[in-house]
Amino acid sequence: MQLRDEVRALLEDSPEEGAKLVGEAEFVADLLWNGWSETLEAFGMDHDRFVRIARGYAGELRLWVVGERPWDHCVSGLAGRVKRRLPAKKNIQAEV
Repeated sequence: MQLRDEVRALLEDSPEEGAKLVGEAEFVADLLWNGWSETLEAFGMDHDRFVRIARGYAGELRLWVVGERPWDHCVSGLAGRVKRRLPAKKNIQAEV
């Protein structure tokens, strides 16, 4: 994945700048928001809240960037974290 390679190169070339980018988590949050926004907004979650949740997952994102976690593991973990933080709605299942 080109995105991962670019962020990894930044971590290697400029560790401080790379760590800041990973910590902000927007490089992944924006990518996923494009596919998940309709569902998440229907459940009452906005982009800012989603980015805050992704920032809390930055440690796992870093493991993906450096090749210690596969993408599917990383994204499914973030999806689970997001689902657990959705506002409660009766009898509705989120499909993120």
